[in-house]
Amino acid sequence: MITERSEDHLVDEPMIRCPLDSQFHIRLVAPRSTQSLLGSRKPVAATVRCIFRIRNTGYRTATYTMPFKSGRPRIYGEGMPALPPGRSSLLLELDLTEPPAAPEPGDRLARLRARGHHQLRPTLRALHEAASDRRVVGLIAKVGGALPWPVMQELRLGVREFAATGKPTLAWAESFGEGSGDTAAYVLATGFDEIWLQPGGALGLLGVGVETTFVRGVLDRLGIEPQLEQRYEFKNAADRIMRAEFTEAHRTALDRVAESIFTEAVAAIVDGRGIADQRVRELADTGPRTAPEAHEAGLVDRLGYRDEAYAAMRSRVGADAELLFADRWRPPRHPHLPARRKAHVALVEARGAIVSGRTRRGPMGRLVGSDSIGAALRAATTDDRVRAVVLHVDSPGGSAVASESIWREVCRVREAGKPVVVSMGQVAASGGYYIACPADVIVALPATMTGSIGVFGGKIVVRELLDRVGLTTGAVSHGARSLMFSTRRGFSDDERERLAAGIDAIYDDFVAKVAQGRGRPISEIESVARGRVWTGSDALGIGLVDELGGLRDAVRIARSRAGLPDNAPIRPALHVRPVSRLGRVKNSEDPRAVANTMLPGLSDIAATLGLPATAALSMPPITVR
Repeated sequence: MITERSEDHLVDEPMIRCPLDSQFHIRLVAPRSTQSLLGSRKPVAATVRCIFRIRNTGYRTATYTMPFKSGRPRIYGEGMPALPPGRSSLLLELDLTEPPAAPEPGDRLARLRARGHHQLRPTLRALHEAASDRRVVGLIAKVGGALPWPVMQELRLGVREFAATGKPTLAWAESFGEGSGDTAAYVLATGFDEIWLQPGGALGLLGVGVETTFVRGVLDRLGIEPQLEQRYEFKNAADRIMRAEFTEAHRTALDRVAESIFTEAVAAIVDGRGIADQRVRELADTGPRTAPEAHEAGLVDRLGYRDEAYAAMRSRVGADAELLFADRWRPPRHPHLPARRKAHVALVEARGAIVSGRTRRGPMGRLVGSDSIGAALRAATTDDRVRAVVLHVDSPGGSAVASESIWREVCRVREAGKPVVVSMGQVAASGGYYIACPADVIVALPATMTGSIGVFGGKIVVRELLDRVGLTTGAVSHGARSLMFSTRRGFSDDERERLAAGIDAIYDDFVAKVAQGRGRPISEIESVARGRVWTGSDALGIGLVDELGGLRDAVRIARSRAGLPDNAPIRPALHVRPVSRLGRVKNSEDPRAVANTMLPGLSDIAATLGLPATAALSMPPITVR
C-alpha cells in the first residue's frame, strides 16, 4: 500500500509489478489543496509503506517517510499490488486433516450433511484463483489426515499453482504417523514451500498398499452360493464374491495399481523436496521416522508447534494479516451488467453406483439414476446458451442397461455439435468408463481408478440358507425358464448357457463402444479390457484417457473446444427451483420429473453391496493405503 499524507489528505497509488532485480518508480502526487504549500516551498511529508519479495526469502514490509521535493524518489525491488483503503491482507488457511466435502448442488440432503465441513470445490477455486487477489498474501495448512489419493492429487495441483505465483505457502502437521493414509498426506505437504512437523510427531512415509475384501467365506457359512459369469479374468468384482483369495490375474492387476500410485508419489516428493528418486524409496522402505529423524533426512524443514508455524508465516506476510479459511474466500466483486443469456459450459455430475430411474440416496451412499443424468444431458443439448458439456464421473459402475442409456445421451450431445469433456474423480470404472468413452476428451487424475472394461452377472442362490432356518418354498410356473433368476434354486445347464451368451453380448458391445469412442481398433481395446482396472496414469499410456488433471483442467479444455473465453461461466445443466418442485409434472421432458429424490429399494441395496441383478458393469471397492 502506497500512501501520501499531507495534513488530512490520503491518496493511494498501486505499486507496479516488475521483474526481480529491476527498479520501478513511485510518483508522489500532492492533492490540489496542498499546492499552495508547495508554492510556498514548505515541505510536505509523504509516508510510503512497501511490500517486497526478495527471491525465496518471502515478503518483507518497510515504511519510509520523506519530504516531498522536486524529482521522483525511487525504491528498488519487486512490489505487490496495493490493497484498497481499509482492507486488511488475508492469509488463507486450510484444514486438510479430513477430506473436504463435495455435495452436489441439487442434493439437499448431502448439502445439509456437509454443513460445518470444509467444501472441496470452493477450496480448489481459492487455490487456483486467490493468488491473483492482491488481498491474499500467503497460504498455511494443517495436514496429516487420511485423504483419498485422487482428492489429494487435485488439492496438490491447486497448492502448486498458488505457490507458483511466489506467495509463501506452509504446511504443518502434528504427525504423519497416526494412522493410514500417511503417505498421501505427506505427498500433499510436499506441494508447499515449507513443511513443519510437531516435535513429538512422526512421519509415516511407508509406501502404497492395496487391499480388497473377499466375501465368499461368509457366503459359504451362511449357505449362500454365488452363480456368476464374468468377462474376463480381470473382472475382480466377481472374484471378491466367488472366491476367497486372489487369482493370479487379480493380484497382477492390483500390484500394478499400487506400483503406479507409488511411482507418482515418489515423483511428487522428488519434485517437492529435491531428494533423489532412489533415496525417497529407501526412506519409504526404512520408515516410519520420528520427527527429529524426518528433519535430519530432509523430509521436513522445521520442527515446531502450531503457534510457532503461524508466527513464522506472519513474519513473512505481515503480523496484521487476517486468517481466512480458503473455502470462505470470494474474489473481489466488480460492478457489471447482468448477462442472463451468456454462453457457458454445462456441468453434469455422475457420482455413485449407476442404476435405472432417478438419482436417489442408497443405503450407503448416492445412486446415479439414468433418468436424471439423461435429463441433464438433454437439457444441455437443447439449451442454445450451452456451448460445451463437462461430465464429472465418480462412479464404480453398476447396471449395464442404465449405463447404456446414459451413453446414448452423451452421444446425442456430441451429435448436436457440442463438445463433451469428461473429468474423472476417484473412480470412473466399468459402467463409469462406459458413460465416459464417447466423450471428445477424457481427463483423469493420476490415481483415478478407471477402465474395468468387463461385465459379470448371474444370481445369488439362498436355498441352503432357507433350509437352515426352516423356510421352504413352493412354486408353480408356466414357461420353461420363468424361474431362471429365482434365488431359491440354481441355474440349469441350458440356463447357464443362455446367461453366458447374454454376458458375452454385453461385453462385446462394451468393447465395441469403447473402440468407437476412442477411435481405435477393437483388437487394441480388447488387449487392455478383459475387466482390468487401471490407474489414470497407466490409462493415459494405453490411450483410455487423454490428459491428466482435475475438474478445472476439464473445464479449461471445454471452454477452448467451444471457443469460449477463459472466464466463461460453468453452470449446472439442469436446475429446478425449490418452489417449482411443488408443481405437477407436465411430461417426461419436464425437469421436475427427475428432480425429487427417491427412497432406496431392494435393488438399490443389492447395487450398493455389489451384488448383480442380471448383468452389471461394476468394479469392486479397493482400499489404497
